[in-house]
Amino acid sequence: MAEYDWIEGRQPVLEFLKAGQAVNKLLVVKDSRDRQMQRIVALAKEKGIIIQEVDRRYLDKISATGRHQGVAAQIAAVEYAELEELISKPQDPAWPPFLLVLDGLQDPHNLGSLLRSAEAAKVGGVIIPKRRAVGVTPVVAKVSAGALSYVPVARVVNIPRAIDDLKEAGYWIVGADMDGELCYEQDLTGPIALVVGGEGEGLSRLVKEKCDFLARIPMLGQINSLNAGVAGALLMFEVVRQRTQSHRGH
Repeated sequence: MAEYDWIEGRQPVLEFLKAGQAVNKLLVVKDSRDRQMQRIVALAKEKGIIIQEVDRRYLDKISATGRHQGVAAQIAAVEYAELEELISKPQDPAWPPFLLVLDGLQDPHNLGSLLRSAEAAKVGGVIIPKRRAVGVTPVVAKVSAGALSYVPVARVVNIPRAIDDLKEAGYWIVGADMDGELCYEQDLTGPIALVVGGEGEGLSRLVKEKCDFLARIPMLGQINSLNAGVAGALLMFEVVRQRTQSHRGH
């Protein structure tokens, strides 16, 4: 991996700065001084970050996403969390532990989208495999719209082994799978690790066997599967719905 990466796009860069993450330098297109850009520049100045004005064509050339919106921040290469850190993180007593496990996701847009949904659903961390799956790239950072600044991502050698560790730590392992029961009829209020499979393939056989139970989303149309990013988001927010309802019930 390179010694540094780029975060591109106004919202991701703004969230990265607001979260106090280390930035080596900020590149902004000359003469782009609308309110949002002024806020980004002011925040970077406040933090003593080097700001370079560049020609738009230069940003076009170095952009990994093709949608830099006139700003890019050079950062140290993404630091992944350790699984143990996610498991031993101090918990909110009113919000049971909640993690997202991604089994072989390939598309950076899906990973970015799931990170964004995970941040909104108060997920404590995301676990991805080291091999044969997408890692955190500039495209992922852009699509996540800043969520990467708030949701730790752990990379593990072996997802089934990570699931065993989560079970030992008291998590219920819930697999997103069309063979499962209807998610609305399941109890998702306890400590949950939600497992979402890769595009097309779904959950691998071993991972599916290790799940405590499988949850499915009702499909009423002719197409019998959802994009991994959408399916994961719907199930995360079913967990949120049940938990917020159960709080109101007390």
